[in-house]
Amino acid sequence: MRNLGFTLIELIIVIGILSIISMGAIAVLNPAEQFKKANDAREKADLSQVQKALENYYEDHGTYPSSATGYKIQVPNGAGVKIIEWGSNWQPYMNVVPKSPNGRYVYYSGDGQTYYLYASLERPGDSQACNGGGVCSGSSLTDLSTACGGVCNYGVSSPNVSP
Repeated sequence: MRNLGFTLIELIIVIGILSIISMGAIAVLNPAEQFKKANDAREKADLSQVQKALENYYEDHGTYPSSATGYKIQVPNGAGVKIIEWGSNWQPYMNVVPKSPNGRYVYYSGDGQTYYLYASLERPGDSQACNGGGVCSGSSLTDLSTACGGVCNYGVSSPNVSP
C-alpha cells in the first residue's frame, strides 16, 4: 500500500524556503519606508495646493497674506484679521487648508510680496528637499531647525524667491 502525501521533512523544507523568500520580499519592499514616502508625497501635494491658493489670493489683493504667530496665514477680515488655522477652511481659496500628518506646516510672509511654506519630510534624503535634506534657509526665519516640529527640510515659496 502506497501513502500519498508529503513527508514531514519535505514540508519543513518548503516552509523554510517560503520563509526565506518572504523575508527577502519584505526587506526589498520595506513597508515602513513606503509609508514615509506616501506621507512625504501627501505633504508635497498639500503645500502645492496652498501655494496655488496663495497665488490666487495675490491676484485678487495684490499682496500675499501676512503670517500670524504660530506660522499661520493671517488675512484681513472686516475691521480685524482672521487667522487661518491649518485644517480649517479658507473660502473662496480653499475648502480646507491642509494639516500636516506628522508635524506642522510653517507659513511666513514678512512683506506681503514674498512667502515661504515649509514642512518636515520624514525622508530627509528626498531630492527635492532644501539643502539636500538639511535645514531650509530661504526666509529670514531663524528657527527653521525646529519650526516644523522637526527640521524644515522641504519648502516652496513665492515665484520671486527660493525656499
